[in-house]
Amino acid sequence: MTRTVPWSDGSWTNDPVDVTTSDDGLHVTAREGSDAWRITSYDFIHSTEHALLSTFEPESAIEVQFRLDFAEQFDQAGIFVKVDDESWIKSGVELSDGEESLGAVVTRGTSDWSLSPVPGWAGRLVTVRGSWSGNALTVRARVDDEPWRLVRVAPLIADGPVTAGPFCCAPTRAGLTVHFTSWRITPPDAGLHPGD
Repeated sequence: MTRTVPWSDGSWTNDPVDVTTSDDGLHVTAREGSDAWRITSYDFIHSTEHALLSTFEPESAIEVQFRLDFAEQFDQAGIFVKVDDESWIKSGVELSDGEESLGAVVTRGTSDWSLSPVPGWAGRLVTVRGSWSGNALTVRARVDDEPWRLVRVAPLIADGPVTAGPFCCAPTRAGLTVHFTSWRITPPDAGLHPGD
């Protein structure tokens, strides 16, 4: 069964500068320097992301939609799935070295990072979907109503509660406002590949 998650159901990991709800969604203004990362390559730990999280159950999927309107290095938004402070996954679109790229950071003690450019996505509606089935989170994304594309298959094994929801960060600047248009919980994907 598919259901819309009310914005009021979530709790922020870190309060944004401003949050406004309206008929067209949620507008979130990120703090300058906000980010989520652990150790790898940069030797720092950042846990200042703005993630609006609620309970995420096994054998379900989270979908978050937002309008892609980034301007500065590392502006980012998408989904955040949290097991604990050292185990989490963020996935969505990030502006890196001048181009919008679809990617994910998977963190289990230390972070890794993958990106793939998505030219032509700017100004459009992006949906990021995380499907938790068995021991894996399968992340897919699309722009408008185009076909889903696979972003990442990552381990998701938890002994306790898992939370998930929309997130945004602005590591290099003030003034990033992300317009989230929907947050839904749906049944998980039927399989990893079409036809499964």
